[in-house]
Amino acid sequence: MKKIVRHRLFWPVVALLTLIVINTIARPQFILVTVREGELYGALIDILRNSAPLMLVALGMTIVIATRGIDLSVGAVMAVSGAVALTIIDGSADPGSVGTVAVAVLAAIAVSLVLGSWNGFLVSIVGIQPIIATLVLMLAGRGVALLITGGFITTVNSAPYSFIATGYLVALPVAFLIAAFAVATLAVVERRTALGVLTEAVGINPEASRLAGVRARGIIFSAYVLSGVLAGVAGIIYSANIRAADANAAGLFIELYAILAVVLGGTSLLGGKFTIAGTVVGVLTIQTLESTILFLGVPSAQSPVFFAIVVIVVVVVQSPRLHAWVRGILKSRAGAGATRKVGVAS
Repeated sequence: MKKIVRHRLFWPVVALLTLIVINTIARPQFILVTVREGELYGALIDILRNSAPLMLVALGMTIVIATRGIDLSVGAVMAVSGAVALTIIDGSADPGSVGTVAVAVLAAIAVSLVLGSWNGFLVSIVGIQPIIATLVLMLAGRGVALLITGGFITTVNSAPYSFIATGYLVALPVAFLIAAFAVATLAVVERRTALGVLTEAVGINPEASRLAGVRARGIIFSAYVLSGVLAGVAGIIYSANIRAADANAAGLFIELYAILAVVLGGTSLLGGKFTIAGTVVGVLTIQTLESTILFLGVPSAQSPVFFAIVVIVVVVVQSPRLHAWVRGILKSRAGAGATRKVGVAS
């Protein structure tokens, strides 16, 4: 039992299950999943679908943080990705063509790869601090997105493109399947090969790993490329959901939510050890919490305050120092009880 409690995923999972139980008690239909025409529907399914963009961004952020870095540009990359995809579709003679949508998606991902490579170049080759290097693209990226869309919100009516965010495949939302595929692929690559160990080595001590023969620059570079590509896919899902490219609203503050999800999942901001499963739990916790806020009818202006309070409670509950303090109190009480029993017996 002690091993289970001390596992890094124990408290994140407890926090997620607690939110689910509270929601179920408040509204029993929360946990119900229904089948309509072979497709699954329900609050839990909505959480899985809506969490896809944040899940993709948080996965990339996990690997970047594991290398002792940070990526503040993911929201801007989402905006650029959506702008590129919708501009191509909007300018096409046949916006509803699957070929047109495929070209738009590939172009958006290619641009995202270039932006991720730019971040990787600044951090790993030029040697600029990650927070400064990615801050450049964070500030300039939305301006680039506005230039692509001509300063307007580009809207399209393309069924194949909307299918990416709202469609279903094998009874599950396509957006969720995309996120699940990314999670599975990253888990296999990082945990079934030596890459995960090398990534952690670079995060723990970049200089020592370089002297040991690890290509630290290449691993750091690839981490930012991965983050850019995943953010680009998240931008595609987001724009497909609203059928518009809004450079100002796309991915707004998502970098902060991604960092929060990574930390809630148990990955340290100091780099090194990371957990993909923990990030998944952290993302689902945040999305469930947002669903709870909507259900409670908290005004949009006050929801950030409510969200912050709950997050503080969750973080405090997961604090190792708090756990050590509680264990110390329990041990001292147990010791005092044992001493009183010995005194009475004598």
